[in-house]
Amino acid sequence: METAADFRREKGLALSKDKRIAEIVSGTWAVPSQSANAVYLVNESAATCTCPDFESRHQRCKHQWAIELRKTVETAPDGTTTVTESVKFTRKTFSQDWPKYNQAQVAERETVMALLRGLCADVETPAHTGRGPKPIPMGDVVFGLVSKVYSTVSGRRAASTIKACETSGHIGRAPAYNTLFRYFADPVMTEILTHMIEKSAAPLATVEGAFSVDSTGFSTSVYHCWWSHKHQKEIKSSKWLKAHCCAGNLTGIVASVSVTEGKTHDATELAGLVDSASERFTMAEVSADRAYLSGVNLDAIEATGATPLIPFKSNSTASGNPAWRRMHAHFTLKEDEFLAAYRQRSNVESTFSAIKRRFGGALRSKTFTAQKNEVLAKILCHNLAVLCHAMHELGIASPFAAPEVA
Repeated sequence: METAADFRREKGLALSKDKRIAEIVSGTWAVPSQSANAVYLVNESAATCTCPDFESRHQRCKHQWAIELRKTVETAPDGTTTVTESVKFTRKTFSQDWPKYNQAQVAERETVMALLRGLCADVETPAHTGRGPKPIPMGDVVFGLVSKVYSTVSGRRAASTIKACETSGHIGRAPAYNTLFRYFADPVMTEILTHMIEKSAAPLATVEGAFSVDSTGFSTSVYHCWWSHKHQKEIKSSKWLKAHCCAGNLTGIVASVSVTEGKTHDATELAGLVDSASERFTMAEVSADRAYLSGVNLDAIEATGATPLIPFKSNSTASGNPAWRRMHAHFTLKEDEFLAAYRQRSNVESTFSAIKRRFGGALRSKTFTAQKNEVLAKILCHNLAVLCHAMHELGIASPFAAPEVA
């Protein structure tokens, strides 16, 4: 089994071939970062490095390995090189059932529409009071709203697609684009979409046990402008929203979500996310980065029966509440085991990438409520696409039966 030390050594060997590595003074090397636009300093005599990995672990990092392995390559005057030490690379690969994957891709749109119709069947329409024609059923409105986001085009361009859904029998009455815009800005829609996201994730409770919590931003076309007396010019800042998600590490399904303004701190949202996800899933592990490190969050994770996996900061101590002390002991005494499990946290980044690549990272809506509902609709579309692939690749039966439409 590959340990964390072996993994860093392999990464160090790959980094040792970087021509930008230079010895700035005797015994001190400048090593470029592989993941960020930064340069770290490695001091050979003190056996230290300025990278975050070394500061949190105080053990040899990949940058120190890169310097050690780089010095084992000797260049002769004739240009030939002699390598005195080598490391074998081992990469873990995962098999893919391509026929089933292709079937899921081909049938995705049809399957998503059927699943969406089944979800919308439970949406209740408020009682109609007063005179005038009856309003469009709320289920048809939600279907049109989500299918508009799934199409990735504007409301006017999506009108013909929604009308085709009426012809095919998915909905009884196609809402006009102005109706969709009005319901996008309705606060009631936030509760409906959040409930549908949670319900769409529930069928994967049998396959998901490890989860990761993180947040991602969605940009808008709304700007704040003000005059700066200091700089004597107008300054413009764009507004953005933040989606806080608890996602499964295996399939990338979003089990719970909370959408806030962009400046909301991540750590305050974790407790609500894991508590909501635990109502439908048996959670074994919950991973998060250092931004979520607090005794309150560790207690919230342990309250669900899961093991928290949050790395400690360089200035963290062992003193704290019982959950803090337990995880600190796990982090320090079984570091390889901890890091091997924590490495799965990167899967939530893949989930965010899939959502934005498929449905876009920018929002069309103008008001905060409409923008919030648009983000929720994007996440619901992602969940339905994940559920479609699970039906084809994992053999999960269709969980939502589409009702007959009058």
